[in-house]
Amino acid sequence: MKFSSTEDIEAPIDAVFRAVSNFNTIERSALRRGARVQRVDRKTHPSTRIAWDVGFSFRGKKRDMLIELTEFDEPNRLLAQSLSGGLEGEVMVNLVALSKNRTRMLIDIDLKPKTLSARLMVQSMRLAKTKLTKRYHLKVAGFASGIEDRFKNGKLG
Repeated sequence: MKFSSTEDIEAPIDAVFRAVSNFNTIERSALRRGARVQRVDRKTHPSTRIAWDVGFSFRGKKRDMLIELTEFDEPNRLLAQSLSGGLEGEVMVNLVALSKNRTRMLIDIDLKPKTLSARLMVQSMRLAKTKLTKRYHLKVAGFASGIEDRFKNGKLG
């Protein structure tokens, strides 16, 4: 099951990349939403592989997920892969400079069920695909708007 969204941001590609690769901010955001987030590596430079052990509730059940940053191509692309039970996922962020101060951000999520229970979960998500897609687009648009606002206020450099 795939979700895809594209947003144009009034900020240079380097500033947008700094925002989407600010893992400390993303970790804090997940913690505020009730997730348990723990880095499972001791790497200090983002170009090396970084991984997280994440716990959260989904549909009334506690879930555990391992997320690993597998590609870090500054300032163009990030790829994170995840595994939760029998569900594999990929989140790909591609950035394209449209001009000196305008960047196109494409965020794709691909979920692949590997077990029967994961297939059943994805099938139920397919039944609600329109609603989930709308929520996904709103979240990505809000994320892009936040990046734009932080850049305009001088908080991204």
